[in-house]
Amino acid sequence: MAFIGGLGKSMTESPISHHTPKGGKPDAPSTDKPDAGSAQQQKEMEAAYANMKRKMAMQKMAEDIKHKIMVLSGKGGVGKSTVATGLALSLASRGHSVGILDIDITGPNVPKMLGLDKSRLDIDQGRINPTIGPSGIKVISMAFLLEDEDTPVVWRGPIKLGAIQQFIGDVNWGELDFMIIDFPPGTSDEPLTVTQSLSDIDGMVIVTTPQDVALMDSRKSINFGKSLKVKILGVIENMSGYTLQGRALDDSGNPVPNTVVEFMAPGGKKLTSTTDKDGNWSQTLDIFKVGGGEDTAADLEVPYLGKLPFDPGIVRGCDDGVHRILSEPEGDSAIAFSKLVDNLLLELDKSGAETSLKII
Repeated sequence: MAFIGGLGKSMTESPISHHTPKGGKPDAPSTDKPDAGSAQQQKEMEAAYANMKRKMAMQKMAEDIKHKIMVLSGKGGVGKSTVATGLALSLASRGHSVGILDIDITGPNVPKMLGLDKSRLDIDQGRINPTIGPSGIKVISMAFLLEDEDTPVVWRGPIKLGAIQQFIGDVNWGELDFMIIDFPPGTSDEPLTVTQSLSDIDGMVIVTTPQDVALMDSRKSINFGKSLKVKILGVIENMSGYTLQGRALDDSGNPVPNTVVEFMAPGGKKLTSTTDKDGNWSQTLDIFKVGGGEDTAADLEVPYLGKLPFDPGIVRGCDDGVHRILSEPEGDSAIAFSKLVDNLLLELDKSGAETSLKII
């Protein structure tokens, strides 16, 4: 399979030997009739050699990357790619070497969120070099192959799966502490291909929003992971609560502490809050409900990693290619991502301990 121009080696570049007629040039036409069987055998040998090389590269990649984490969601629109990039950036901010493998072939959004949408793949001697993003994160995505961001990728399953295997086996990932693998919504070919192609996957992170429609599909993703014998590292509830905040001041501009203030919420509803000693107030609105992710994790007996607030700044930041973690490293969203990473690392530590016990 050579879906990327320049990656598939030509016949003359192959390690398989080629016959040259005596006294003739390599491309001189032969007077003999072509042997269809030999040509087919040659093709099969080359395909087998390429497949063997890729499997060896995949094994090397599995050894060089300490932790491989799949990020899935049962439904689209829950912020899965936003969460995947946020986890990667939060891990990188702690000094870890991180890569993002964007497996969403038909809807690759990760480069846009990281300000890499104008980048293209660098191919050297048949190997792909990842694009380097913010905080040194290595990124591979189908978006780097599209001439125009409006170009649709219309591929049947086998071609998509071949592309995924190339993204795994033909890329110079090098040694990494973490690889975050961002998948399209659902439970289909892509996660199956990755789990079959890449060994020692640490587990899955399931992203959902609090409402029932999203939770229905998230439960399917959890059970899908269990059926593949892949550990569920935890559930993340995204868009969980929208916080309004402000500061109460008197006519002289001085803060008004310990006072009830009234304000207008979306939809014209009046709400109240009490200021703190500095006159600050805040109120969180559960616009998409709250707690559904935690309840689902408890019901299906998997870890709950935490929640992320509904933050319009994340929407603007991802559109502009500057994630909220980078633009406001001390902001609420960055703090929430940091707490998620704390819990994720705890789960990875537990998994390592369990594996050690099994080996003994």
